[in-house]
Amino acid sequence: MHTVWITGASSGIGEACAYRYAAEGCRLILTSSSRQKLESVADRCRGKGAKDVRVLPYDFSEPDGIRLLAREAWSAFGGIDILYCNAGISQRTSVEDTPMPMVRKILEVNFFAPVALAEAVLPMMVSNGGGRIAVTTSIAGRFGFPFRCAYSASKHALYGFFETLRAEYHDKGVSVTLVCPGRVRTNISLNALDKGGERHGVMDPGQDGGISADKAAKKIVRAIRKRKSEVLVGRGELLMVYIKRFFPALCAVLARRIKPM
Repeated sequence: MHTVWITGASSGIGEACAYRYAAEGCRLILTSSSRQKLESVADRCRGKGAKDVRVLPYDFSEPDGIRLLAREAWSAFGGIDILYCNAGISQRTSVEDTPMPMVRKILEVNFFAPVALAEAVLPMMVSNGGGRIAVTTSIAGRFGFPFRCAYSASKHALYGFFETLRAEYHDKGVSVTLVCPGRVRTNISLNALDKGGERHGVMDPGQDGGISADKAAKKIVRAIRKRKSEVLVGRGELLMVYIKRFFPALCAVLARRIKPM
């Protein structure tokens, strides 16, 4: 039975994926910044059939403890079959209103933390015969998006790093799945950083009309199981990914017209 470590597991896509894996009888390691929320998710996972669940709270804006966290996660059940780096933070600020400390915080959580986790777990996975790594990117990692300068940059960077990891470790039994959501009904807009680094606290209308986290999780868990290189999750908004690929100039025009909130 698989051991699955999910970050950003206290809500949204991470929580929904935890329930999916629990129903399959997996052993789960759940991480987010809130112990209280994680314990609640863990209790539900046990009720849904998880073989065992461990809670490892951590704030990914603090980089120094990530290697120790990875060792704790690995030792919890003697290995990790699937690492799903899902934790992330967004923003609702223009370029001018996004100070460098905010840029660095978003990059720390969205990019450097998954990179550090992957680098810590990777040698142990290889020694154990392989494994699977998944990471949540975004369609904002495929093209620039208004009021998401640092967020979009962090998601673009994930593609570069994890596609390289995939190329280097494919023959060592490690697969990489890039999870690319469009609009999914989660709390990411509520928790996004606004001017002054404050909580945005507003559900974006587009996101409110997105697919449910459970529907997203169903597609994501299946893609990771099949070792797909990428999975697009959403509805009609995903068309922009293909417009960018085949008609980049049109994509630039359409991106300018997107309502940022």
